[in-house]
Amino acid sequence: MQTQPTIAPRTAASTSSGFSLIELVFALGIIATAVLGLAGVMVSGMRHLKNSPEHVIAAQEAAQAVEAVFAARDSHKLTWAQIRNEHGGSGNDGGVFKDGEMSLRKGGPDGLVNTADDLNTIESMTLPGHDNLMGTSDDRTVVLSGFRREIRIRDVAGEGGQLRSVVVTISYPSGSGGTQTYTLTTYISAYA
Repeated sequence: MQTQPTIAPRTAASTSSGFSLIELVFALGIIATAVLGLAGVMVSGMRHLKNSPEHVIAAQEAAQAVEAVFAARDSHKLTWAQIRNEHGGSGNDGGVFKDGEMSLRKGGPDGLVNTADDLNTIESMTLPGHDNLMGTSDDRTVVLSGFRREIRIRDVAGEGGQLRSVVVTISYPSGSGGTQTYTLTTYISAYA
């Protein structure tokens, strides 16, 4: 007598290899989300890289303005009373620094910027060319006509007029068509 082979039903304990369609779609969704996230980071990085030279210029211009204020105090070119804005916080501070935002004009005979004797010439800066080396034939000079500077000098409360904040804000055009700002804040005392 011959017996028929019996086929055992498949149970949950049996193993299978490969991926199901649902697992594959889920994995592809995770990968797509990660790739889109990385693309967003790359776009943001490229946008910041495009603005990088302007940001460096703004930082240098702000630092130079602050250094000039300290040099004027240390050399006694200005008295402590003159290291203020013309109108300032009181409306009549009586200092030499003009109030509000101004174009980046070259400093005049006093060596200070944003004062009454500034020259009528807009500042410029030489930047490296495509070889990224200064002093070579492909260097380029950039006139800073789109840049604006404000120097704001105020007494610090509770210090008896012996300590002032110096806030230099540089506004500059961004690569995306808008405007960016760079602000440098420091403090200066009456004592050199």
